[in-house]
Amino acid sequence: MKLSPISPLILILLFANVGNTLAAERPNILFLFSDDHAVKAISAYGGALAPIAPTPNIDRIANEGAVFRNSFCANSICGPSRATILTGKHSHVNGFMRNGNNFDATQWTVAKALQSSGYTTAVIGKWHLNSNPVGFDHWEVLPGQGNYYNPDFLQMNGDRKRIEGYATDVTTDKAVAWLESRDTSKPFFLMCQHKAPHRTFSPALRHLGAFDDVEIPEPDSLFDDYSKRSDLLAKNEMEIDRHFDWAYDAKVRKDERGDVKLPAPDRYGTPEYNRMTPMQRKEWDAYFGPRNQSFLADFKAGKLEHHDIVRWKYRRYMRNYLSTVKAVDESVGRMLKYLDDNGLAENTIVIYSSDQGFFLGEHGWYDKRWMFEESFRMPFIIRWPGMVKAGSKPEELIQNIDYAPTFLEAAKLKIPSAVQGRSLVPLLKGNNSNWRDSLYYAYYELGEHAVPQHFGVRTDRHKLMYFPQSDEWNLFDLQTDPQEMQSVHSDPAYERTREALTAEYHRLREKYDAPEYEKR
Repeated sequence: MKLSPISPLILILLFANVGNTLAAERPNILFLFSDDHAVKAISAYGGALAPIAPTPNIDRIANEGAVFRNSFCANSICGPSRATILTGKHSHVNGFMRNGNNFDATQWTVAKALQSSGYTTAVIGKWHLNSNPVGFDHWEVLPGQGNYYNPDFLQMNGDRKRIEGYATDVTTDKAVAWLESRDTSKPFFLMCQHKAPHRTFSPALRHLGAFDDVEIPEPDSLFDDYSKRSDLLAKNEMEIDRHFDWAYDAKVRKDERGDVKLPAPDRYGTPEYNRMTPMQRKEWDAYFGPRNQSFLADFKAGKLEHHDIVRWKYRRYMRNYLSTVKAVDESVGRMLKYLDDNGLAENTIVIYSSDQGFFLGEHGWYDKRWMFEESFRMPFIIRWPGMVKAGSKPEELIQNIDYAPTFLEAAKLKIPSAVQGRSLVPLLKGNNSNWRDSLYYAYYELGEHAVPQHFGVRTDRHKLMYFPQSDEWNLFDLQTDPQEMQSVHSDPAYERTREALTAEYHRLREKYDAPEYEKR
C-alpha cells in the first residue's frame, strides 16, 4: 500500500507538540533568595532562636520538602555568592572574587542555559553584580544594594523607576506580576531576590515593634575576647560593641549608617529615613522616638554600664533584623499561595536560600565574611513534589556551587564539564554514594571590616583555616567546640587530624585550580 506523504506543516505541528510535551514534563523553578539570612533565624533549622523566628512560610517549604542541614557558601560575601550560584563555579573561576568586581556577562550561566532550552526566565529584586542581567527574558533589579523604602528599580529598557512602598513587598509584587504575564506555554525559571534582611535591618513599617515583647536569647560568645585563635580576629571591625553604627550626638562619622536607629544631627540615623514620605516618617517617628528618648535619658545620666549598652544595641539589632525577616517570610507565603491558587504547586520546584549566613551576636559580631559557622552556613530548603520526601533533612555537605547543576539536571539538561559543583538531584532521591566529604572556602576581600583574606577546608567534624597575611593556621573540632572558641592546631592530640586536613586542603586547591595567595 502506498502511503501519502506527510506535509511539512504536519511535521512542524508534530515536532511542536513533542516540544510542548517535553516542556510540560520539565518542572518550573522558583528560586526565592534573601540577603544575609542566618540559618539560626529560620525555625526549620532549630537552635536558640527557633521558637521566635518569624518563618512559618519558609518552614512550610521545609515541612513539605527538605531542609539541608549542612549547606555552605564558597565565599561569604554578597556579589561573589550570587556569581557562584549563576555559574556553578568558585569565585576565582567565574571572576567575581569580591564586591566591586564586574560580573563577566559573556560567560556561561545557568540562566542562559535554561533560557536557550525553552524556559522563560526572569530575575527580580537584588542583583548586585555591577552588570545588567543576561539570560533573562525579563528583569527588574535594584541598583547596587538598593533601598528598603521607596526603592528604585532598573528596567530592561534602561529606565530607573522609583516605586513607593517597602522593597520586599515591591519585589514580590513585581514577581507575581511577571508570573501573571509570562508565556505559559513554557516552563519558568524565576529568581525572586530580596534585599532583606541586609544591613541596615530596616523593617516594614507594619512590623515596627513586632519583637518588643519577645525575649531574645543572647549568644554565649557575645563578649568574645578572641583569645586562643589567630590574633587577626581581635583586629576585626564588625563588632556590635565597637563598630555597630552609633549616632546620638554631633560626633557622627560621615559613613554613619544608623544601624541602631538613633537620631543624628543632620538626619534621623539612617539614610533610609530621607527616602520616606511624610506619612512614612510620621509612623517611624512614632515608634522610634519615645524609645530612643528613654534610652538616651538613661545613657546621658550615666545609668548604663558598658555591657548594658552592648546588650541594648544587640537587642535593638535583633528586633529590627527579625522584623525585617518577617516581611521576607510573608513574601514567601504570597509566592506559595500564587502557586497553589494557579495549579502550579505540583510541577514547581521551590527553593529558599540566602547568599550566605550572618552573625547574630556570635563572637560579638553582626556581619559575615569569616569562615566561622554562622557566616559560612547558608540556608537551602527545597520542595519538589514527587521527588523530595516531605520533612527530610539531608546531612551531606553541599555548597552554592551545586545550585546551577541541580537546576540543569531538574530541567533535563547536560551539565557542562567546566561547572565545579555537583547536582543535588541524587541526594534528593536518597542516593548519597560517592558524595563529597569536604568543602573548600575562599575569602578574597581586601580588608573591609578588617577581615583578612583566608581560606580553608571543612569536613563533617573539623575545620582548618589558613590566614596568609600572618601565615597562621587554625583548626577547630566542631564536635567538642561547636562555637569555635579555641584552635587546636598546635595540640599534639590532633596531629593526625591536622595532617589529614592540611593534605585535603591542598588537594582541593589543586582540584579547583585555586590561585596563589595575594602578597599584601
